[in-house]
Amino acid sequence: MQYVPGGTFVMGSDGHYPEEAPARRVTVEGFWIDQTPVTNRQFRAFVEATAHVTLAEIAPRAEDYLGALPELLQPGSLVFAPPPRPVDLEDPLSWWEFRSGASWRRPYGPGSSIVGCEDHPVVHVAYSDAVAYAAWAGKALPTEAEFEYAARGGLEGAEYAWGDELTPRGGHMANTWQGKFPGENLCEDGYERTSPVRAFPPNGYGLYDMIGNVWEWTADWYAPGHATEAGRACCAPLNPTGAKEEDSYGLTALSEIRIPRKVLKGGSHLCAPNYCRRYRPAARHPQPIDTSTSHVGFRCAVRAGDAAD
Repeated sequence: MQYVPGGTFVMGSDGHYPEEAPARRVTVEGFWIDQTPVTNRQFRAFVEATAHVTLAEIAPRAEDYLGALPELLQPGSLVFAPPPRPVDLEDPLSWWEFRSGASWRRPYGPGSSIVGCEDHPVVHVAYSDAVAYAAWAGKALPTEAEFEYAARGGLEGAEYAWGDELTPRGGHMANTWQGKFPGENLCEDGYERTSPVRAFPPNGYGLYDMIGNVWEWTADWYAPGHATEAGRACCAPLNPTGAKEEDSYGLTALSEIRIPRKVLKGGSHLCAPNYCRRYRPAARHPQPIDTSTSHVGFRCAVRAGDAAD
C-alpha cells in the first residue's frame, strides 16, 4: 500500500459530464491505499482461503428479478462484445452481452481462464465481492473523495492524473480506448482489453491504474451530482461520503428492477474520445451493486486512524 497525505482539493468538474458537478473543495484525512487494483492472483488467494463464491457464480433468484428472462437467471456476468457493425451509442446493450458461466475465473465465459493474466486486475466482481475481499484483508473500499484525491497524484486542477494532455509527447499514460468505440479498437497503447496492473507509469503518489484499465468500486452511494455543504460550494467538508442509499436507486441494464448503485471511479479500457471520456480523476459512474462486468474491479484503503488501532 501507499500512504497518501491528507489535504484539501477541488473535487469534481464543472466542465464535463453533469454528474461531476458542482466542483467544490473537500478535505480528506491521510490514508493508505493499494498501489494497484486487486489482481487475479490476489483474489484467487482470497477465494482459496475463504471459499468465497462471487455473485456472478450464483444463479439469481427469480423472486428478486420479476419478469427477467429465464436465460438471465443463471450464473454469469456481462462481457464486452464488440459489435460487427455501427451501433447507436445510446444503447449500451449493443456491446454488452450476458454470458452464462462468465466470472472472475473465466472472464470471457466458458473456455476462457486467467492463466497468463494473474497480474491483471480481477473483474466480474460485484460490490459485495469487493467488500468481502477488503474485510478479509483487514481493509475497506475507498470513498469517492479518497479515490479522486489519490488519483490526482498531487496535481491540483489538472485534467488528467498526469497533467493536462491525454497523451503527452504521444505517449499513452493509461489503458484506454483508441479508435472509434465500440467497433474500432486500434490498440495503440498495446492492449485490447485489460493490462497488467503496472503496465503504465504511476502517478505522483506512486499509484498505478488510478485511471483506465478497469473501473473501481468505491464505498459511496451514487447520486447524479455532488452534494454541497449546507447548499454552498464554498465549504470544504471533511471526509465526505456522498449520497444516502435511498437516493441511489436506478434501473439496471437488463431489467426494470430498481437496484441501489455505488460510485465507480477511474474509467476503464473502454473509455474512448468519442464515447465515455471518463479517463479523468473527476469522472464518476453509477453501478448497480448486483452487477458485475468484464471492466470493473477494485482496490482497498485503510484510514490512518484505523491503522493506528
